[in-house]
Amino acid sequence: MNILIAGNSEVALHLAELLSGENHDVTLVAPDKSFLKLIESHSDLLTIVGDSTSIQVLKNADARRTELVISAHNDGRLNLLTAILAKRLGAKKCIAKVNEPEYLTEECKRHYKDLGIDYLVSPEKIAANEIANLLTNTAAAEIFDFSEHKLSLMLVKLEKEAPVIGKTLREIAREYEQYDFRAVSIHRRAHTIIPKGDDRFHENDLAYVITKPRGINHLLELSGKKQFDINNVMIIGGGAVGSQAAAFLEKKFSVKLLDINPDRANELSDILRSTLVINGDARNINLLESESVGSMDAFVAVTNNSETNILTCLLAKRFGVKKTIALVENIDFIEISQSVGIDTIINKKLATASYIIRFTMTAEVISTKCLTSVDAEVFEFQAREGSPITRKTIRKLNFPKQAIIGGVIRDNEGYIAQGDMQIQAGDKVVVFALPEAFDGVDKMFKSKS
Repeated sequence: MNILIAGNSEVALHLAELLSGENHDVTLVAPDKSFLKLIESHSDLLTIVGDSTSIQVLKNADARRTELVISAHNDGRLNLLTAILAKRLGAKKCIAKVNEPEYLTEECKRHYKDLGIDYLVSPEKIAANEIANLLTNTAAAEIFDFSEHKLSLMLVKLEKEAPVIGKTLREIAREYEQYDFRAVSIHRRAHTIIPKGDDRFHENDLAYVITKPRGINHLLELSGKKQFDINNVMIIGGGAVGSQAAAFLEKKFSVKLLDINPDRANELSDILRSTLVINGDARNINLLESESVGSMDAFVAVTNNSETNILTCLLAKRFGVKKTIALVENIDFIEISQSVGIDTIINKKLATASYIIRFTMTAEVISTKCLTSVDAEVFEFQAREGSPITRKTIRKLNFPKQAIIGGVIRDNEGYIAQGDMQIQAGDKVVVFALPEAFDGVDKMFKSKS
């Protein structure tokens, strides 16, 4: 696919590196020459120095022959204008990244659609939604639902007392055959394993598991985890993520929000209806104590500084908070953050990639989830008539080795994938895949028509 990415933001850089590594022809347009030199040194993509809102620059980038344009400047207005101009020049599909919540109303979406923008993506809104979902399922480090909760993907860390420690997947399947779940990945010491029957679980493994709703409690029991109720939540950082998360959470929980900027704290006091907004520095232990951090059930740190988010979550853990969530924008910090005990990591770059990557596939993708803990993706495909995935049972398919089918949704009912199951046209299929398998998986779901 011919893809044009505009912008010199971290999101633009991440998408350019990700998509150029998946056999796409990627062109990156940015105004900063030094930024482009940085990416040219370790990526196989074409770069153009210039303003993406210039018609001539877009022509030089051959926008008219481009199948997908992604505008990911830090300024949402530049992204809107870039996408509109690219579409007018002939680009097939255009996506604009926006930060401002007012751009995401249904009325605004309709107007921008009329102007040629196919999709708007807000990393901040995606992150806020993910936080709200995680506080509904308290024992999971990550969770993603498919087809209105017919199947779920959960990440659980295996505790010392977990009954599955030391057992192979085959032994677990025999012992707990009545349970409705399937492990699709094990992450251990910075290495990701697509598990086979003889693979054993170890203490502190991070396991991604596909489960049916009724299997969630059994899954948590086997991983040594327990669900607990959330009543009190503290949020650190009143930026776009923190304010939107507070707006979601205050409808269900008692929420305190701390922001270091007095003007922003005053502004949020007027915007948020039920949240108690406090002006202060969350790195101040005395302040945390005075605001009863020890009585919180969940602590969410989403400032613009990853180090601050990691530090304050560790402080919250020290005070006994059960659930900590940190916004960590430096991908290199993710593994370290998890190893020191932070329960869940949110990353806006990965969240944005989750939304966008579906548009780069030739098969029909219903939803995607770029996983925070591993360099992998989970796809929900729609199986098409005549596609290779429908021709044999799962066991006999020549499916890519670095991918695994986790579950199938058929006639509005979720099923855990079994070797003797044959996928039918119209089925929704949940697939876990490492990047090197994306192209092969895509071809399995692509029909000849």
